[in-house]
Amino acid sequence: MNSRYPDRKSLSHRLYTALVLPLKNGEDIDEDGLRRLVRYYVQSRFAAVGGLIANPEAGEISYLTREEKRRVLEIVLEEAAGKLPVLAGTFAWTTREVIVTAQDAKAIGADGIFVIPPAGSMDVSVAWDATRYPEVWLDQIKDQDRAVDMPIFAHPIANVTPQYGLGLPLEPTLKICREVPNVVGWKMTYSPQGARLIGRALREHAPEVAVLPSSAHFFHDYLASGWQFDGAISGSFNYAMEPMLAHIEAFGRNDLVGAREIWNAGMARLHEYVYSEPGRLHVRYKIAAWLRGLLDSPLMRKPMPSPREEEIRALARLMSASGIEVVRKDLTPPAH
Repeated sequence: MNSRYPDRKSLSHRLYTALVLPLKNGEDIDEDGLRRLVRYYVQSRFAAVGGLIANPEAGEISYLTREEKRRVLEIVLEEAAGKLPVLAGTFAWTTREVIVTAQDAKAIGADGIFVIPPAGSMDVSVAWDATRYPEVWLDQIKDQDRAVDMPIFAHPIANVTPQYGLGLPLEPTLKICREVPNVVGWKMTYSPQGARLIGRALREHAPEVAVLPSSAHFFHDYLASGWQFDGAISGSFNYAMEPMLAHIEAFGRNDLVGAREIWNAGMARLHEYVYSEPGRLHVRYKIAAWLRGLLDSPLMRKPMPSPREEEIRALARLMSASGIEVVRKDLTPPAH
């Protein structure tokens, strides 16, 4: 496994931002805007404990060409300048393109790859039974692993189940971790119950795989558990990085009173609103980052939906209540 971070823990036990992607008019990549966004993280205390994911789901990877994914990764790496690790999303619509995207990531200099399950046909998306047919994703992960031999972080989004919520069930999770030793981090996209089941199983059967919560509205509970938080992978760092760091640091000092104060002052309600509708999650990440002035536009590339005025106003109110400055004064959604 080749990496600037040969110690698995030094790479996997970090706070990763699933970067949103600045766009001009909801279409063309805003390269200057992306550089400014990356510098926001690099020039803060986040750089000491964090990392960046170029081309995650939150970064609209589903609607980017191979060339665009390369360019985004190049820019993120240039601005990161080795000051914090950078992972590269490899999603594409065919396994052939997934493999070359992973090879691009290695050639350009990413520290690891961020793998996402296949999509498209109902056979590999809404109708996929991951427990009976784990090879649908496992084979693709193995293909990438053979092609690049890099640290792998998994984004195990899967069909909703009562037991796990939005995440890959236990059996295929452990099978992937057993059969692909380069898997070093597992993003916890699950419901609280599912996260407990998967987290405990990883601790017992794959202790080298970092447990990385994603859904920020559960962070307080995960941190309080003492064992469900090796680091994180979350798009919420796009809009609430500073108070989220303060909250995590309070737990690191065993300052439960301080952590509660931050959480109950408004962070809980802000995150709960962002995550209340999975179909609006990434839209809200981007609206909130725009309200902070970190982006020039909240628009996503179609067919991603446009922001609604009620979302913009709700986020502005909740962010202000959390102590996050809202710099946008005109809360009218821009035309898409």
